[in-house]
Parts: sequence; C-alpha cells; structure tokens
Amino acid sequence: MADATTMWSPYCGAAPAPGEWLARWNGDPLLGLGFVLAVAMWSRWGDHEAKKSATGAGLTALFLFLSPFCVLGSALFTIRVVHDVILVALLAPLVMKAFALERRAVHGSLALYTAVHALVFLVWHAPPLYAAAMSYDAVFWAMQITITGTAAIWWAQVVRAPAAAAVGALLATMVAMGLLGALLTFARTALYAPHWLTTQAWGLSPLEDQQLAGVVMWAPASLIYLLAALKILYRSFSPEPAR
Repeated sequence: MADATTMWSPYCGAAPAPGEWLARWNGDPLLGLGFVLAVAMWSRWGDHEAKKSATGAGLTALFLFLSPFCVLGSALFTIRVVHDVILVALLAPLVMKAFALERRAVHGSLALYTAVHALVFLVWHAPPLYAAAMSYDAVFWAMQITITGTAAIWWAQVVRAPAAAAVGALLATMVAMGLLGALLTFARTALYAPHWLTTQAWGLSPLEDQQLAGVVMWAPASLIYLLAALKILYRSFSPEPAR
C-alpha cells in the first residue's frame, strides 16, 4: 500500500470526519446554475409527465451531488456504491421518462444495451478507473454521465421489449451486479486506494468498508432488478384491462 499517501482530490471534497460531514454541502456554482437552467427548460418545453420526471431527476441529482451525501462518499466506498446504485436504479429511469426515451427509436438490440450497461458499470468500478474518478473532476463526470446515460437507454429498451426479453435482460443485469458484489465481498485485500486512509475515522478498516459495499451491491442492488423482473412477469400474466 505504498500509494496510500497519494493526495486524492475528489469532486465532492476531501473525506470528512464523522462530526463534520453534515455541514459539508457542495457549493459548485456551475452545478447549481445547471440545475436552474434544466428546470427552466423543462418548465417551458416538457409535457406533464416529463416535468414530473425531470423534477424527480433534479431532486435526486441535488441529493447526490450537492448535499452532504456527496462528500460522505469521499470517506466511504460503501457510500460511493450506494451513490452508483441510485444512478442506475433511480436517476436513470427518471432521465428516461424526462426525455421520453421509451418512445424514441434507438438502434441496437436489448441484448446489446444490456451488455453495454453492465460493462460500463463494471469497468468504472475497476480500481484504476475508480481512482482516476476520485482524482480528476473530468473523469468523475465522465463516470456519472456514462453510467446514467447507458442505464437510461437500457431501461428504455427494457420498457419497450416483450416480457420474456425484458425479464432476461433484468436477470442478466442482476447477475452481473451480484458478481461484482461477490468479488468485493470476498476479496482478501482492499482494492480502492482512495479509501485506504479515509475509513478508519468511521470505525471501519478499508477492507471492511469494501466488504460492506459488496454486500450492498450483492443483495439490495441486485434485488431491484429481481423485483422489476417479477413485476413484468406479473403484468404479463394478468388479463388486459377492458378498453
């Protein structure tokens, strides 16, 4: 762990102590301006459904990037994993609805977008790329945009697909998420250098923090896809309502 003394510069700020993180809001003026412009745009051009979804997406992004939750992820890898799960399971579907992606023609098969979605998520959690995202703002935002964007397109494809194909895509994604979670849970060493010196103040060793993150990804995160698959199956077996 010779690199543990590297000075990381996360976008959200340096890792906070337990007693100070609630006061650590992100004051990025460009991000705040972006939210204002986005709200103004959808208030003019979006339909009712798009406005509701855009509002939800904005509030989710506010929580992820401006609230103290953002800087808490600089201290704990577990929080970073929760952050990324929110990106794919909440923010991405809201972005899909805000842009009505499920009603737009997108070239490529569901299988292709399932592979792309899973691959993008897995690659960004490779230790070197994760470390880069925790060091450079441009890489951090590339991570956020590509994870959310590919997930939004994937959800749109799932929504439009026949039930059997949609369930297959959801279960395949669940397996990929579970495999990454298992890898993190059973790894014998701490893999993420940005957190080698940030977890101890919170009562966790870097390895324990990583294992907890793996459990989060393995169980609750995977369960989201399973529940979505079960919901689609239930609807597919239910009689269509009378017109």
